[in-house]
Amino acid sequence: MKVNLSQAVKVFFGNSSLEMVYFEAIANAIDADATEITISINLDIRSKSENLSISIEDNGIGFTDDRYRKFSNLFDVEEASHKGLGRLVYIAYFQEIEVKSYFGNNKKREFTFSDNFNEGEQNIEQSKEHVSGTTITMKNYALQKLAKNDYIDPIYLKQRILEEFYSLLFKKKENDTPVTININANIEGQDIDSLLNASDILELEKVDIDTPIDTINILHLYYAIKKDSQNEKSLISAISIDNRTLKYDIIANEYIPIGYNMVFLLVSDYFIGKVDLSRQNIKFPPNDEKRVKELFRAKVSELIELNIDTIAQRNKGLKEDLIDRYPHLGSYFNNNDIGFVSRDEILKQAQNKFFKDQRELLDATALDDVQFDKALDISSKALTEYILFREVTIKNLRKINSDNSEAELHKLFATQYNRFDQDDKVKDVYRNNAWVLDDKYMTYKTILSDRDMDELVNIITKGEVEKDSNKPDIALVFSKDPKEDTPVDVVIVELKKRGISLEENMKVVTQLEKRARNLMKYYNNQIQRIWFYGIIELNEEVELALAGEYTELYSSGKMYYKETEVAISLNPKKSLPIGVFIWDIDAVIDDAEARNSTFLELIKSKFE
Repeated sequence: MKVNLSQAVKVFFGNSSLEMVYFEAIANAIDADATEITISINLDIRSKSENLSISIEDNGIGFTDDRYRKFSNLFDVEEASHKGLGRLVYIAYFQEIEVKSYFGNNKKREFTFSDNFNEGEQNIEQSKEHVSGTTITMKNYALQKLAKNDYIDPIYLKQRILEEFYSLLFKKKENDTPVTININANIEGQDIDSLLNASDILELEKVDIDTPIDTINILHLYYAIKKDSQNEKSLISAISIDNRTLKYDIIANEYIPIGYNMVFLLVSDYFIGKVDLSRQNIKFPPNDEKRVKELFRAKVSELIELNIDTIAQRNKGLKEDLIDRYPHLGSYFNNNDIGFVSRDEILKQAQNKFFKDQRELLDATALDDVQFDKALDISSKALTEYILFREVTIKNLRKINSDNSEAELHKLFATQYNRFDQDDKVKDVYRNNAWVLDDKYMTYKTILSDRDMDELVNIITKGEVEKDSNKPDIALVFSKDPKEDTPVDVVIVELKKRGISLEENMKVVTQLEKRARNLMKYYNNQIQRIWFYGIIELNEEVELALAGEYTELYSSGKMYYKETEVAISLNPKKSLPIGVFIWDIDAVIDDAEARNSTFLELIKSKFE
């Protein structure tokens, strides 16, 4: 063999797994007309994987002269369904591979397969009459450890062999030449056995998928849906290519029905040769692969819903829940995917379709009547998406507890250390939640989130510099007309986390008065009005402390107010009145939810 086998292994099997050793040996055995295959696995100590040995014995016709010649030459094949490379995977995992084969009634061929394999290095001798067959013994595991213990587990291997060879085993059963595979393992002295025979191969029905994959080739689906007496769940979904069955996931694990044994095999002449040389990856053109998966899943979902009554009802509930939670995406959900594809993937696909429609409309220079109608639909969905985002924000605010930091609370109101300007309002709409305080605060000129006080002064005065590194949690600046030099309105908000002491909560009053002292010097000049809010968790102790000086305001929740004098200079001595609001965090959330729920209920009613 005039090929560097070590290099060939790396090129063709760089991303292989140990289970491919079994697959290759089984494929060769079945190709040699074997009907009995025995796999024996031995490992005395799991931590010493180098001691792993695997023996695979079959009753096929053996290594005849012709079969040995083909084995000795890479790519020497007679059919497109063969690749002529599989045996290289043995070398990828074992340093010692011994082959003993009986053929022609009375001949025995023995040879060693290794990196420096040479066709001439073999031993052929006459033997007593012997049943034909081959035994491949692999020793001295070449890697440092097993990637998965499953690779030496007979129960796991049985399922994987079924997935890999189901179409071929089905054909053998149909032709009255069924194949039996015994899998025996002795791991650290413990024997584990598994048997795969004709009883594991279900009777398959055949349906054609109406839409061809191309102008010529039809897709045929062989399937079985059988009630399982053990109340287990089992699914094989695969594409049959070149007498092998490549696993093709079309149903998410969480949606596989319990209590059923199901097989779905997609067959077509279109698939011939469309697999790479290592048989690990399907080679479809990208658009064809998407179409195959869509057609495959659509037919499978139809058959499952027809055969299992509870699935149709379950999927109906899943769809209703998706539309209830994401009404703006309702028209983008693929009904064939619901109940079969993971929820996250369904949402991702619907969102991508939505974004694609948005881009197309935003890039349009002019809209015809059809595009105009579509624009109305898209814009309403965009608004719905924003209302739903607000609902999620409110739910996240409700989840905040004493274990969460003030920073975690803060970022739900506005992303920390950021500045939000009126010109970027649309861009920032998902980072700035000033609406939680009041929807009127979405008309801001500038919002500063945990930024230095001197930056706020600079904005208010349009250039006056004052060094002050104190940071209000949130500062909002409003202007009737940003283009005119008119006094602005200012809102200062200080936040405190849940579960802190009375003393820590009352610090919010001191902080607000300090902010006022820095800002009130601009009052009646650059500033026309200022509001000061402290948002804290109210409890009986805090309310008792507030009750002496503060007045409880009428509100859907708890809010206290007081007016106080704040000294802004000593010489001359000058004080100005300010109003301070202390607002319960739960009242803030309840109020935001009440406002948003009106929009949400309206949206839901229209989508219904």
